[in-house]
Amino acid sequence: MVKRPFAPVSVLFLIISTSFLLGRNFLEKWGVDSSVLILGNLLLYVVTAVSFAISYKGLNAANPHAFVRSVYGSVMIKFFVFAIAAFIYIQSAKSAVNKSALFTCLGLYLVYTFMEVSALTKLLKSKKNA
Repeated sequence: MVKRPFAPVSVLFLIISTSFLLGRNFLEKWGVDSSVLILGNLLLYVVTAVSFAISYKGLNAANPHAFVRSVYGSVMIKFFVFAIAAFIYIQSAKSAVNKSALFTCLGLYLVYTFMEVSALTKLLKSKKNA
């Protein structure tokens, strides 16, 4: 059941990953590190999947407060995972930080979050007594 609402996020991941892989030369011409984008996209997808699973589990809980706690928990997890990942990248790259790739990953974070929230909203609307 969880697979169907999450399918658009998976399709988005495949499209973005394919475009980053096929457009390596184009991205490098613009000064964007494609390996940072590919790893960032993969991390975004995995953490979004975990976050969606946590929120989905809370959505099916009998206690309405469990859903709120699960959403807050998943937001905190996403924030800290990406903050730590950005910190590790910035510390390891030192002066060679690719700001274009970092800001593109930030934009992808917003897209993935929007897709996750819209899928959860559709599930919430379809739920009885919600």
